[in-house]
Amino acid sequence: MAAGTMRVGSAMRAGGPLRVAVVGGGPGGLYAAALLARQGHTVELWERSAPEDTFGFGVVLSDETLGGIEAADTVVYAALGAEFVRWDDIDIVHRGRLLTSGGHGFSAIGRRRLLEILHERCAGLGVKLRFRTGAPAAALLAASYDLVVAADGVHSATRQSGAAHFRPTLTSGRCRYIWLAADFAFDAFRFEIAETEHGVMQLHAYPYSADASTVIVEMHEKVWRAAGLDLCDEDESAARCAKIFGEALRGRPLHGNRSAWTEFRTVVNERWSHGNVVLLGDAAHTAHFSIGSGTKLAVEDALALAEAVAAQPDVPAALAAYEAARRPAVASTQRAAAASMRWFEELAGYVDQPARQFAFNLLTRSRRVTHDNLRLRDERFTRAVERDFGCPDEDTPPMFTPLKLRGLTLRNRVVVSPMDMYSAQHGDGIPGDFHLVHLGARALGGAALVMTEMVCVSAEGRITPGCTGLYTAEQAAAWTRIADFVHTSAPGTALGVQLGHSGRKGSTRLMWEGMDDPLPEGNWPVVAASALPYRPGVSAVPRELTAADLASIRSDFAAAAVRAADCGFDLLELHCAHGYLLSGFLSPLTNHRTDAYGGPLENRLRFPLEVFDAVRAVWPDDRPMTVRISATDWAPGGTSAQDAVDIAAAFAAHGADAIDVSTGQVVADEAPEFGRSYQTPYADRIRGAVGVPVIAVGAISSWDDVNSLLLAGRADLCAVGRPHLYDPHWTLHAAADQSYAGPAAPWPAPYRAGSRKPPSGRG
Repeated sequence: MAAGTMRVGSAMRAGGPLRVAVVGGGPGGLYAAALLARQGHTVELWERSAPEDTFGFGVVLSDETLGGIEAADTVVYAALGAEFVRWDDIDIVHRGRLLTSGGHGFSAIGRRRLLEILHERCAGLGVKLRFRTGAPAAALLAASYDLVVAADGVHSATRQSGAAHFRPTLTSGRCRYIWLAADFAFDAFRFEIAETEHGVMQLHAYPYSADASTVIVEMHEKVWRAAGLDLCDEDESAARCAKIFGEALRGRPLHGNRSAWTEFRTVVNERWSHGNVVLLGDAAHTAHFSIGSGTKLAVEDALALAEAVAAQPDVPAALAAYEAARRPAVASTQRAAAASMRWFEELAGYVDQPARQFAFNLLTRSRRVTHDNLRLRDERFTRAVERDFGCPDEDTPPMFTPLKLRGLTLRNRVVVSPMDMYSAQHGDGIPGDFHLVHLGARALGGAALVMTEMVCVSAEGRITPGCTGLYTAEQAAAWTRIADFVHTSAPGTALGVQLGHSGRKGSTRLMWEGMDDPLPEGNWPVVAASALPYRPGVSAVPRELTAADLASIRSDFAAAAVRAADCGFDLLELHCAHGYLLSGFLSPLTNHRTDAYGGPLENRLRFPLEVFDAVRAVWPDDRPMTVRISATDWAPGGTSAQDAVDIAAAFAAHGADAIDVSTGQVVADEAPEFGRSYQTPYADRIRGAVGVPVIAVGAISSWDDVNSLLLAGRADLCAVGRPHLYDPHWTLHAAADQSYAGPAAPWPAPYRAGSRKPPSGRG
């Protein structure tokens, strides 16, 4: 057989015992071996280290994982139960102030003791354990065994040898960390921040036995190098960390276990199996230690693999079932871990928060623990955070706390996102009855601010023939009708207008007829910062704007703003995102100009700021203006995180009252990292760096998400789009779900009879 080739072994008869090879003697490999041996399979395991060798000190397992172990193997569950250290509290030390949040529920055990329990179980089940022995090559094992389980860790040789098939991606974090231990037990899971002359450092510590604790010290690589820790050996590192966190350690020393400073590597594989070889645990995927999930994921992999082998007729079906079952859970955990890792990488941006808000922010950093969840765990702590935030009383959830922008007071923190409807009739840009019903229904639905779709400032600035405008008197009259309805029928609801110009993304079909596809006929010429088509070979090539064109477009925006003020709009947003005209000036991927409007960011900002100033000059002083930006292009060479901060700061300096922080849609070949609240970290960063109010957007789908983002200080307002398409009364229903009936979410008088959820058919 050629080297690197893997195939299914000959003994794979349906329902019969398998010959199984396990590579790697960590918890995942050992537990997989035990579970498969318990099913009657013949299992051999290779581990290159000695039985007593292990990296790290303690292991934390969730109740969910323990429940799976209990169901699969009561012997291992009982042995673990006799050894676990359990606690409920998380202690957070912020600038010398200790804050405690309870009700979290942790179970931990020494990693060495965990391995001993699994060694004993494997031996009792007849698993052949080979220690201090490197495993044969994966291809050789695949030819000799029916199933090969590669549990050989983050540096997996099996994964490397089969990289062409597994297609791994390894991404390094921006921090350095070291695993150490203390010879006493902390009272709780402890996070402590040290603000040193070199920068911010953090301690993560938890007990794993009655007299020992794991201690992880982490810091940004720049801080690590500035402190000279890159020059320290294990003993020196332990001594210096013990000194930095001396108060937390009560003056006691730290010690290592072959400990070294390292950077966390996130492992993702496109495929987890190849022939009869399957990856498990860190070989298949990693998740940052700050959510304590490495061993948890490996053990859950073992449980799922054993279940699939037992349930499926052959190995290929079992491996397919295993991957299908585990991928969603692993992806969810990796997203949470990535959010947690980034939070600690950017810790320096949070230390100036008030103590309780900082603690809440830390506890909810992964987006798995939320406001509602935390209130169930520790109501007293959460109520204190709410008071600090400014909730009027204990009956008012954070999302129903008012916010003032200039002369406009928003009664709550919910915004109906601008959403293009493409429903203006006859290509005249006039909003009709559809827009009256669409915006009117959402205004009646309780949100503080309802935004129009992007309203175009000229006929040439439309995206599609169905886009609305504010460049004629007829359009203005139609918008006045809508504004009057909102203010009369939904008093207290603010109506905002978003002004924009399509730029190179114009003259296209309606979204449901072919998004971003050019019109088959009746096209109008498109313009942009540079003559670069949105979709090369498909989209029209735009004409690069001249100085005269720029002056004309500035006038178009100002004229539309005057009409918007006369219509009665309460807030105006300038659309500088999503690859439309003004966004096209901001991104280096779409602005290749060589004049004063191209090149460095200062120049790329010039025209959008000129437009902003022109609009602000004619927009009433007491009415707020916001700006929507794309904080990343999700593409190499595009807008950077620092660019986004600088763009927001520039608009704020020119008088923007809030920044609406979106992402992407600038270039067609973008690669967004979708997930729950996936765009909110960009809003968070801008809010912390610039100090300007921000509107967070992007897969914010629950009122719990809104409350969590607000209390953590990551946003001032939350724009919710698709949920408001699903349910125009989303905000009122959020109030009802939280038993809130105060002034920030009043039910319209004709709807009050429906303010309680009707009973179900079984009620």
